[in-house]
Amino acid sequence: MLKSLKFSALTLGLMCAANAMAATDLTVVSFGGANKAAQVKAFYAPWEAAGKGKIVAGEYNGEMAKVKAMVDTKSVSWDLVEVESPELSRGCDEDMFEPLDPALFGKGADYVKGAIQPCGVGFFVWSTVLAYNADKVKTAPTSWADFWDTKKFPGKRGLRKGAKYTLEFALMADGVAPKDVYKVLAGKDGQDRAFKKLDELKPNIQWWEAGAQPPQYLASGDVVMSSAYNGRIAAVQKESNLKVVWNGGVYDFDSWAIPKGLKGERLEAAKKFIAFSVAPPQQKIYSENIAYGPANTQAVPLLDKAILKDMPTTPENIANQVQIDVGFWADNGEQLEQRFNAWAAK
Repeated sequence: MLKSLKFSALTLGLMCAANAMAATDLTVVSFGGANKAAQVKAFYAPWEAAGKGKIVAGEYNGEMAKVKAMVDTKSVSWDLVEVESPELSRGCDEDMFEPLDPALFGKGADYVKGAIQPCGVGFFVWSTVLAYNADKVKTAPTSWADFWDTKKFPGKRGLRKGAKYTLEFALMADGVAPKDVYKVLAGKDGQDRAFKKLDELKPNIQWWEAGAQPPQYLASGDVVMSSAYNGRIAAVQKESNLKVVWNGGVYDFDSWAIPKGLKGERLEAAKKFIAFSVAPPQQKIYSENIAYGPANTQAVPLLDKAILKDMPTTPENIANQVQIDVGFWADNGEQLEQRFNAWAAK
């Protein structure tokens, strides 16, 4: 009898171990910071609690060269990577990401337009906005023209070290209406105009590369204004006097993509994780923990009205913003980033 009980216990133990092994561990790479903290609460912890497997959370700054190297050498160690829309589009064109069946994610009509793409799924909407420290400026700036006005608003300015967003802001500072930005930027004259405008501000610029830097630079007084991700500013507003100007912001999705070459159980688990992250309950928790808009519109009625005022997608906040032109950056990104890097190095 004792032997039989021991055998049963051993069998049960082996079955439990087999079930645990059946849950696939996933390496999920995001941009870190407050965004990652919200992802842990909304996606990673509930996924693990449901017994679906462990999430190994990594971080990067959007370097597509890392993804390309993995794919090219057939040594994919990332199961899911968070990407911005232009990188998703370019990566899809260059066969760097796995194609996804839209049917996996429910009704397309439930999502903000553009969220479901052939090789990725947007899981939140965010904006790069003008942010400022209200303790450091006498009058509040209202536009990118004010951002460029160093006489009226003395002090350093923070800008992301890259062509994307920076060129759009330069054109708006030079008087181009938000709705016309990409029309102007599409021509060589418009590109020259943006770089000429950047020349004016260059001595006053402090570049940033990681999303955590603008709030730090603003809080410390290193800069008086900065471009910044709206969620990063919202995350520190309770303990600081940092404020956001929605006018002239550029909004975009961040999406999940699966590097090409992932196979078997890991590939299936990665797809299931994406579907899990865009379900309304998970989207609600995510937006409650960072001021980014849910990609799944069915999550909006679940959110408190006080939270919605900080979302980039509310009608009043989005009215004078620009939706990033993914096609433009997919076609021109490489050339403009090279030109930008050469300009910044001078």
